[in-house]
Amino acid sequence: QVQLVESGGGLVQPGGSLRLSCTASGNIFSRSTMHWYRQAPGKQRELVATINSGSFTKYPDSVKGRFTASRDNAKNTVYLQMNSLKPEDTAVYYCKLTTTFGELSYWGQGTQVTVSS
Repeated sequence: QVQLVESGGGLVQPGGSLRLSCTASGNIFSRSTMHWYRQAPGKQRELVATINSGSFTKYPDSVKGRFTASRDNAKNTVYLQMNSLKPEDTAVYYCKLTTTFGELSYWGQGTQVTVSS
Protein backbone atom coordinates (compact mmCIF):
# COMPACT_ATOMS: atom_id res chain seq x y z
CA GLN A 1 0.00 0.00 0.00
CA VAL A 2 1.43 3.33 -1.13
CA GLN A 3 0.42 6.93 -0.59
CA LEU A 4 1.48 9.63 -3.03
CA VAL A 5 1.54 13.28 -1.98
CA GLU A 6 1.86 15.97 -4.62
CA SER A 7 2.94 19.58 -4.30
CA GLY A 8 4.18 22.48 -6.39
CA GLY A 9 1.12 23.52 -8.32
CA GLY A 10 0.03 27.09 -8.60
CA LEU A 11 -0.55 30.06 -10.86
CA VAL A 12 2.09 30.98 -13.41
CA GLN A 13 2.24 33.33 -16.38
CA PRO A 14 2.58 32.04 -19.94
CA GLY A 15 6.23 31.31 -20.63
CA GLY A 16 6.91 30.67 -16.98
CA SER A 17 8.08 27.57 -15.17
CA LEU A 18 6.86 25.36 -12.38
CA ARG A 19 8.17 22.23 -10.71
CA LEU A 20 5.82 19.61 -9.36
CA SER A 21 6.83 17.05 -6.77
CA CYS A 22 5.31 13.72 -5.84
CA THR A 23 6.55 11.83 -2.81
CA ALA A 24 5.70 8.19 -2.17
CA SER A 25 5.45 6.33 1.08
CA GLY A 26 6.76 2.81 1.50
CA ASN A 27 9.74 0.98 0.09
CA ILE A 28 8.80 0.16 -3.50
CA PHE A 29 9.42 3.53 -5.11
CA SER A 30 12.88 2.76 -6.50
CA ARG A 31 11.58 -0.30 -8.34
CA SER A 32 8.53 1.42 -9.74
CA THR A 33 7.67 3.35 -12.85
CA MET A 34 6.24 6.81 -12.27
CA HIS A 35 3.87 8.70 -14.51
CA TRP A 36 2.50 12.20 -14.68
CA TYR A 37 -1.00 12.78 -16.03
CA ARG A 38 -3.08 15.86 -16.41
CA GLN A 39 -6.76 16.51 -16.82
CA ALA A 40 -8.23 19.80 -17.95
CA PRO A 41 -11.92 20.67 -17.70
CA GLY A 42 -13.87 19.00 -20.47
CA LYS A 43 -10.88 17.00 -21.66
CA GLN A 44 -9.71 13.44 -21.27
CA ARG A 45 -6.91 12.54 -18.92
CA GLU A 46 -3.60 12.83 -20.74
CA LEU A 47 -0.31 11.13 -19.98
CA VAL A 48 2.43 13.77 -20.06
CA ALA A 49 5.49 11.93 -18.76
CA THR A 50 6.76 8.51 -17.79
CA ILE A 51 9.99 7.75 -15.97
CA ASN A 52 11.00 4.21 -15.19
CA SER A 53 13.23 2.81 -12.47
CA GLY A 54 16.31 3.45 -14.62
CA SER A 55 15.27 7.08 -15.16
CA PHE A 56 14.44 6.57 -18.82
CA THR A 57 11.73 9.01 -19.80
CA LYS A 58 9.01 9.30 -22.39
CA TYR A 59 6.85 12.28 -23.32
CA PRO A 60 4.06 12.99 -25.76
CA ASP A 61 4.54 15.58 -28.46
CA SER A 62 2.36 18.05 -26.59
CA VAL A 63 5.01 18.57 -23.91
CA LYS A 64 8.20 17.22 -25.45
CA GLY A 65 11.04 19.68 -25.09
CA ARG A 66 9.24 21.66 -22.40
CA PHE A 67 8.60 19.15 -19.61
CA THR A 68 11.22 17.02 -17.89
CA ALA A 69 10.56 14.22 -15.43
CA SER A 70 13.22 13.19 -12.95
CA ARG A 71 13.42 11.16 -9.79
CA ASP A 72 15.33 11.10 -6.54
CA ASN A 73 15.13 7.60 -5.13
CA ALA A 74 16.72 8.66 -1.84
CA LYS A 75 13.74 10.96 -1.30
CA ASN A 76 11.13 8.67 -2.84
CA THR A 77 10.22 11.62 -5.01
CA VAL A 78 9.47 12.19 -8.67
CA TYR A 79 9.51 15.67 -10.18
CA LEU A 80 8.01 17.28 -13.22
CA GLN A 81 9.85 20.39 -14.36
CA MET A 82 7.57 22.41 -16.62
CA ASN A 83 9.07 25.20 -18.71
CA SER A 84 7.69 27.50 -21.37
CA LEU A 85 4.23 26.98 -19.97
CA LYS A 86 1.21 27.68 -22.13
CA PRO A 87 -2.41 28.33 -21.21
CA GLU A 88 -3.30 24.93 -22.64
CA ASP A 89 -1.12 23.34 -19.95
CA THR A 90 -3.71 24.41 -17.39
CA ALA A 91 -4.98 21.26 -15.69
CA VAL A 92 -4.96 19.21 -12.56
CA TYR A 93 -1.75 17.19 -12.58
CA TYR A 94 -1.60 13.73 -11.05
CA CYS A 95 1.29 11.41 -10.38
CA LYS A 96 0.89 7.66 -10.56
CA LEU A 97 3.11 4.84 -9.37
CA THR A 98 3.01 1.53 -11.20
CA THR A 99 4.66 -1.55 -9.75
CA THR A 100 7.27 -3.47 -11.66
CA PHE A 101 4.95 -5.60 -13.77
CA GLY A 102 2.02 -3.23 -13.81
CA GLU A 103 -0.09 -5.25 -11.43
CA LEU A 104 -0.77 -2.33 -9.07
CA SER A 105 -1.16 1.40 -9.50
CA TYR A 106 -1.41 4.22 -6.98
CA TRP A 107 -2.49 7.80 -7.64
CA GLY A 108 -1.62 11.10 -6.06
CA GLN A 109 -4.30 13.55 -5.00
CA GLY A 110 -3.65 15.99 -7.82
CA THR A 111 -2.33 19.53 -7.87
CA GLN A 112 -3.76 22.43 -9.86
CA VAL A 113 -1.59 24.17 -12.43
CA THR A 114 -3.01 27.35 -13.92
CA VAL A 115 -1.20 29.19 -16.70
CA SER A 116 -2.70 32.61 -17.20
CA SER A 117 -1.72 36.22 -17.58
